Amino acid sequence: MAGLKQFTRRFRSLYWQQFVLTAGMVLLTLILLGASFYALSYNYALSEKRGEMGDRARLVAELSVPFMRESESDGSDRRDSLRSMAGVASRMSEVDFLICDKEGHVLLASDEELVGRVITVPEEIMDDILELHGIFEGRSTIGDAYEKKQYVVGVPIVDGSTQLGVVLSVMNTGELMEIWRSFIAMFFMTAAIVLLVAFVASSLMSMRQIQPISEMVQATRAYAAGNLDVRLHEDGRDDEIGELAASFNLMADSMAETERQRRDFIANISHELKTPMTTIAGYTDGILDGTIPQEKERQYLQIISDESRRLSRLVRRMLDVSQIQSLELKKEEFDLCESMRLALLSMEQKITQRGLDVEADIPDDSVMVLGDNDLITQVIYNLLENAAKFATPGSALYLGLHMMGEKAVVSVRNVGSTIPAEEIPLLFERFHKSDKSRSEDKDGYGLGLYIVKTILAQHKERISVTSENGVTTFSFTMQVARPAHTA
Repeated sequence: MAGLKQFTRRFRSLYWQQFVLTAGMVLLTLILLGASFYALSYNYALSEKRGEMGDRARLVAELSVPFMRESESDGSDRRDSLRSMAGVASRMSEVDFLICDKEGHVLLASDEELVGRVITVPEEIMDDILELHGIFEGRSTIGDAYEKKQYVVGVPIVDGSTQLGVVLSVMNTGELMEIWRSFIAMFFMTAAIVLLVAFVASSLMSMRQIQPISEMVQATRAYAAGNLDVRLHEDGRDDEIGELAASFNLMADSMAETERQRRDFIANISHELKTPMTTIAGYTDGILDGTIPQEKERQYLQIISDESRRLSRLVRRMLDVSQIQSLELKKEEFDLCESMRLALLSMEQKITQRGLDVEADIPDDSVMVLGDNDLITQVIYNLLENAAKFATPGSALYLGLHMMGEKAVVSVRNVGSTIPAEEIPLLFERFHKSDKSRSEDKDGYGLGLYIVKTILAQHKERISVTSENGVTTFSFTMQVARPAHTA
């Protein structure tokens, strides 16, 4: 029973469905073409033979007129002459002829087997020829003259307006059927070859199309088991299956990268959360068990408070990232210059604390762009915060805007340590931190630039970084909604 189910399941596979469909269509096409050609050819040949039989019968009927008019005493020589001509016509066309009087009695037959026999043509054939249609076409044994039905064409013998008798031309249909039996044998032989070729081609094509899908099924099961290293063989195919295999591999690469980022995220977040939580737990236990002197409790409580706030800020920043990634972006027109001024004002305290000068190159007129005003303001704020954090105290902090075609380019520049070239591609990764020795701020989480990248990716805009000779510049683009006003 299990074997039967497995056998049935196998024949329900896509391979067998496609194979049976293709082979069935080829077989059905051959059958329909063969039947149509057979019917048309048979009818055409029969029509040609029927016309030939009618012509020969009319010729014999014309030659029979003198014989039918002569008296019996004078008709012996004519009978022999007529039989001779009928025999010649019979041999030329492979058709036998019967000459009958008006009562249906056969007077002369070219078929030697009928000579000497008394044969009477059925009345319905005589009536059809002499009274109704003037011709008879059909199959008949001619009053049991033949064992099997023969194909018969009958025409009248006419002398002026007088009907003297009829002439029947008789053909054995077995000869015609023999031709078609040969045709059928040839058809089946050709059909068998075509079907064999079609089956082999269909099998190979089905296997070629199904194999990548089978590999995808196995790869999917491997992915479900946690193995993301499996890849499909693309084999250089340019069809839809090749595109599907390439897309599947791209998906696998993306899944592997996502899994790597997930593991890194878990490792990084564990590290980031562990430090403040360890500090809070250690100092709290020290106060509770009396290890920390009472006069220093306030100092360590302040540390606990600071670490708690730091932990809260970290969680809040992670929630911000999650909300931004799930946010449905709604673009609208807003003044980018106003957003830059707002972000700069929000940074005033931190800039002052660092003793930085501000060099602002913001146009007086509006520059309208398309995007989410709040998110782009956050981008500018994060870039300013990052620049201030790593700027040399007392140096200048630059915020500017210039036009580049239909794009507005915002630049944030600071003077500090040069970022190594190999580190620049890593700046926008989640939880990545530059060398803390270059920053006076030890409380960074490595999320600020990641948020910047996430927001700009949602806007389909790009950001670039250059760092040379201690000057680091972040620049990002925004799509202009309408040209800036000119003075």
